[in-house]
Amino acid sequence: MAQIIVENKKAAFNYFLIEKMEAGIELHGSEIKSIRNRSCQIKDSYIVIRNGELFILNMHISEYKFANIFNHDPLRVKKLLMHKKEILKLQLKIKQEGFTLVPTKVYVNDRQKVKIEIALAKGKKNYDKRESLKEKSQQREIQKKYRDR
Repeated sequence: MAQIIVENKKAAFNYFLIEKMEAGIELHGSEIKSIRNRSCQIKDSYIVIRNGELFILNMHISEYKFANIFNHDPLRVKKLLMHKKEILKLQLKIKQEGFTLVPTKVYVNDRQKVKIEIALAKGKKNYDKRESLKEKSQQREIQKKYRDR
């Protein structure tokens, strides 16, 4: 069972999440320890494709306090690991249909590997966001009525 480290709830609010997939992250030694201590943030991060490779930008992984001089840069650009065919498929969709790639979750899988869930997403307009909030509040009211019974 996967242990979720951090979740990007803003992504679901700001984007229509079309397709989700899993990617590995290339990390240094102190970064993995910080992630396991749950000191990372993906709220403002995004994913780009450069030279046929995926990179995540603005992912903040706090410095590990016991790593002294061997610590890492918190905002270092990290490479994401996926198969070449998957990256090419994503690149085509981004260019042709105007999608973007956003990270939705960082988690540790069953084999103790840190993985990131990325989503192919399309931006929401303001009226779409208002509609989402309205649906969410209606669901909350329904839950509350059932709870009171």
